[in-house]
Amino acid sequence: MEMISFEEAVNVILSSAPQPSEEEVPLQESAGRVLARDVRADMSMPPFNKSAMDGFACRREDLGRELEVTETIKAGDMPRERIGSGQCARIMTGAMVPEGADCVVMVEYVKELSPGRIVFTGSKTADNIAIKGEDIKEGDVALKKGVLIKPQHIAVMASVGCVTPSVYKNPRVAVLNTGDEIVEPSTRPEGTCIRNSNGPQLVAQIMITGAVPDYMGIVADTPGATDKALKAALDSSDILLITGGVSAGDFDYVPSIIKKNGIEPEFEKVAVKPGRPTVFGRKGNAFVFGLPGNPVSSYIIFELMVKPFIYKWMGYSYTSPPIRMPMAAGYKRKKSDRIAWVPVFFNERNEAVPVDYHGSAHIHALCYADGIIPVHKGVNEIKKGEMVDVRQI
Repeated sequence: MEMISFEEAVNVILSSAPQPSEEEVPLQESAGRVLARDVRADMSMPPFNKSAMDGFACRREDLGRELEVTETIKAGDMPRERIGSGQCARIMTGAMVPEGADCVVMVEYVKELSPGRIVFTGSKTADNIAIKGEDIKEGDVALKKGVLIKPQHIAVMASVGCVTPSVYKNPRVAVLNTGDEIVEPSTRPEGTCIRNSNGPQLVAQIMITGAVPDYMGIVADTPGATDKALKAALDSSDILLITGGVSAGDFDYVPSIIKKNGIEPEFEKVAVKPGRPTVFGRKGNAFVFGLPGNPVSSYIIFELMVKPFIYKWMGYSYTSPPIRMPMAAGYKRKKSDRIAWVPVFFNERNEAVPVDYHGSAHIHALCYADGIIPVHKGVNEIKKGEMVDVRQI
């Protein structure tokens, strides 16, 4: 199978995402989910004309005269009297403005002449009234479907009485790591073994999207073990991420085992660095990503390809708007046959600085990176001062 471009690979992946299904969840459990239906206001907000500050509710035409204070209105109180000529009411922030009043004067601009008698000492005043329905009117759309729910959206839904929002279901994502050389983090490696960093890393990346991770452990480098683990993962998940075993080595069985299980790969190589031996295939609504075994490669391919796919599954149109900034130093490379993604950090002058990076096994480099920049196919050099688009990670 021929190698395809990075852009083609992303298009193939996103166009394969199934139509999301929906469910209702309790409001407090909806953070990080994606709204499947519009949320409409069941009442106007504010629900009445309310004072925007502590002061006195009065008629603007009476500001130049002595006023009688008829009552004190706290938040939650219902005004007892209408404001007539020469009258005002002491009022607190958030309280309902009594009928007849068309402004609230700040307490700082009022002088008390005698008990129950005040005069405005300023020259002019704003209305200082939040008008009924000025935020949203009853029946209006408060939140549109497709919104990724954040704390501020929780507050809006609470304010309009939406206590069981309809959201899109989150996919279950299995993580399977291959390799006789890797051991779990709790084990001290011996000989030529190394700890499995891809598994915990991918589980964390999945959790951030809101999808449900299912870590299925390490699989031995044999066709039988790989086949058995793949079948189990496909039975219990919507999306399977396999790391390692996808290149052209004698013990890299993943592509053949994927095909044996009826999963037709859409591609097996992508013109991207890091991440060339990336595999993507599907069988009905079950999807498999074969990710490179090096941790930087698996991290970056997840961010660039898997994350947008998971979000689209969840009904969310994910984008990562780039930050445009100048390079603090030049960057060169020898080969330019594929797009490369290079980690950078931001200096105090808001410039992008290439991270000291030793290759796709150097996961420590990403801990110092604020983002990655694309070095496009055919480009061998980016000069100091040249503007680049940084994708934050």
